Amino acid sequence: MKKPLLLLFFVFFIVTNAFPQNVGEPLDKIVAIVGDEMILLSDVTAQLQVLAQQDPRIDPNNPTTQRQILDQLINEKLVLIKAKEDSITVTDEEIDQQWDFRLKALIQHYGSEKRIEDIYGMSIPRLKSEYRDEIRKFLLTEKMKEKKFGNIKVSEREVNEFYELYKDSLPTLPEQVELYHIVKNLVAPEEIRRQKFELAKKVRDSIIQTGDFVRFVKLYSDDISSVNSGGELGWVPRGRFFPEFEQAAFNLQLREVSPPIETPLGFHIIQLLGKSKDSILVRHILFKITPSEEEILKTKNTLDSIRTLFYKGTPFEELAKKFSDETETSGAGGFLGRFPIETLPENIRSIVDTLQVGEVSAPVLYKTHPYESYHIIYKKRVIPPHKPTPQTDYRELEQLCVTYKQNKLYLEWINELRKTIYWEIVQ
Repeated sequence: MKKPLLLLFFVFFIVTNAFPQNVGEPLDKIVAIVGDEMILLSDVTAQLQVLAQQDPRIDPNNPTTQRQILDQLINEKLVLIKAKEDSITVTDEEIDQQWDFRLKALIQHYGSEKRIEDIYGMSIPRLKSEYRDEIRKFLLTEKMKEKKFGNIKVSEREVNEFYELYKDSLPTLPEQVELYHIVKNLVAPEEIRRQKFELAKKVRDSIIQTGDFVRFVKLYSDDISSVNSGGELGWVPRGRFFPEFEQAAFNLQLREVSPPIETPLGFHIIQLLGKSKDSILVRHILFKITPSEEEILKTKNTLDSIRTLFYKGTPFEELAKKFSDETETSGAGGFLGRFPIETLPENIRSIVDTLQVGEVSAPVLYKTHPYESYHIIYKKRVIPPHKPTPQTDYRELEQLCVTYKQNKLYLEWINELRKTIYWEIVQ
């Protein structure tokens, strides 16, 4: 008899709330000890409350569910202890970045920092201090899991075996639309580029003379997101900035101001505020190179010409390989993917909804960091709801198989950790 399909989520039970909801409550009692880590009854209760909010069918008072939650928390602590044993480290910069991410999620959920402070009963700085250690532990466990299972791959044979084993219990895929596109990036005229470069040089000279970087940020920077912070970008690990920006920034001395550095966004003046082995703290002024209306019209006309070639009989995939500026998709003939229509971003969905199968849209704005572009979208076909097969849905099955393999190896690893690391449930 075939086994039922296992729960294929390689997330190891991470609470979806940004922080626990039991702020200010007394610590009930210790319910488990794992190495030098404790698990409290309030930890279990908080997890159960989150699950019950997500799925009303879950009974938080069910002893079996309670034990499952406790086991998952024990597993997390085992991974944390193993991370410490393996000398996995987390930098202050990484903790700050995770804090910023969680705070933004809370603000989006509750509406304001004031509302967050009211709910948690403490100021934002104190909240950050209170949960700093919890964030550090979370990052340690995630790094440990990534180290163990982040590079898991599966062969075609494994995918086929997975399919044969679970094909009767695989979920039905919803109706999907198969989309392709051709992208043309906007390119500013050389004269505009030269003018921006000359302006950046003059501003840099003024900063050197006055020493007032922040004043010129407010006067000239086109990076709206960082103007209010004086151009400061926060601590950023190596590999996140454009290579040209990063190389220049890491080569600066503390408080030194760079000459104008060009990236796909435009010209930057950078000042180094702090540096560690793998991270930097900088502020910058961006002089964005904005395409002219003439360039926009020229780009749209180019895409219209390509669209005309399609309607005259040239395959869209052939046109994408020849003309698209987006290297990530051009090699695959402009293939974007197959998507349930309701999962598409609203700006894309509104276009796709108006297209018949086999039609190509008019040129529309396409913003993808760092470029501002225009693209045309091809609605090749609509795929009815169906059970996945290797012939029609290999990529989806491959990802399910990877997740299944990761989950299986994780559980085997946890069983080994339970044999080698001290833990007990306190009655």
